[in-house]
Amino acid sequence: MTPPELLALRSPSAVRARSHQVLDHVRAGRSPHFTVEEAALGEVADYVAAVTRQDYPTLDIPYHSRWRHFAAGGRDRWAALAADALAALDARERARTMVDLAVVSVLLDAGAGDAWRYREPGGLVIGRSEGLAVASLAMFAAGGFSFSAQDPLRVDATALIGIDAARLGAFFQAGPDNPLVGLEGRVTLLNRLGQALAARPDLFGANPPRPGGLVDALAAEAPLGRLPAARILAALLDGLAPIWPAGLVVEGVALGDVGRHPAIVTGDLSEGLVPFHKLSQWLTYSLLEPFEAAGLAVTDLDDLTALPEYRNGGLLLDLGLVVPRAPLDPAQKHPPGSEMVVEWRALTVALLDLLADAVRERLGFTPDAFPLAKLLQGGTWTAGRRIAAERRPPAGPPPLAILADGTVF
Repeated sequence: MTPPELLALRSPSAVRARSHQVLDHVRAGRSPHFTVEEAALGEVADYVAAVTRQDYPTLDIPYHSRWRHFAAGGRDRWAALAADALAALDARERARTMVDLAVVSVLLDAGAGDAWRYREPGGLVIGRSEGLAVASLAMFAAGGFSFSAQDPLRVDATALIGIDAARLGAFFQAGPDNPLVGLEGRVTLLNRLGQALAARPDLFGANPPRPGGLVDALAAEAPLGRLPAARILAALLDGLAPIWPAGLVVEGVALGDVGRHPAIVTGDLSEGLVPFHKLSQWLTYSLLEPFEAAGLAVTDLDDLTALPEYRNGGLLLDLGLVVPRAPLDPAQKHPPGSEMVVEWRALTVALLDLLADAVRERLGFTPDAFPLAKLLQGGTWTAGRRIAAERRPPAGPPPLAILADGTVF
């Protein structure tokens, strides 16, 4: 049985609370890595608000989710596939299919590196998150995640367990001239996902075990049609806990995306532990639309946190809200579990809570009308990418280089 203090780390409230403890630690001048320049918060809010107005002049902002990336280059590939191949499905089965696609696509969404590109038939060349999304959608449409030739547009446990680097690399066009960072890590993640699906019929069904089974499991818990966002995350953290190859293990418990930082003093097994669950929260944001498609109202969106990844965190570094104590060496790559990176990620979560209020004020929104899911989309992720491209053209790598393993960023 998982000790309760470790089980408690599988929640967005723990992510938020412990990230704010790290922020307090840095504010107190106790960090050897960073300081926080509070006066820069207004400048960052101005920049994010301007980017949001530029991209969404009517301020009709969708959720930050994987579904935005399927429309890279102005072509909505998912809508085209759904209209063609899924038109005859009922709402529940369409939602299952959407969950299937979102889960594998998000789990393949760790940083691709600066060199990798996906070349779509017709000539469009796409890199980074959008390229990974389009590649995963193409693999899905080709039946690459299904064991059944009669039912190609699904993701099932048997197919995932059988995927190897050659197969995934072929679909993602990876090779010596087009290197994809963390290819082996992504394969391991998919293989472990298949095993996790098969091990939890209560969450993912049994005929076949598939991510979309989560729709039925959680709909059964929402007889009034209202499903808290944190419940989706809790189910993912429960069901997918065994899949993380690089996650911390404490007392035999796989914790997933959790780092260590001295700001956390508890006197129990959770001493020094800061949870992030970045991919799981990104996945939760990306499941909002599938669950809504199933007829459920997803509530309490801001129980989730900002995503501690290099675009959101890079924005804070590039605009001087987070200030390194020593100049950052772009040639030095830091492991995701290093204290410096853990601190940077925690500061990102905590400071985006503060930034959200400042941006809402500038755009005239209430928290209900402008949750973090829209701040990220409007928003901080795009702003982080743009300022990085301005400061470090042309590719715009993050200001703090990460030794990516294909499972965290």
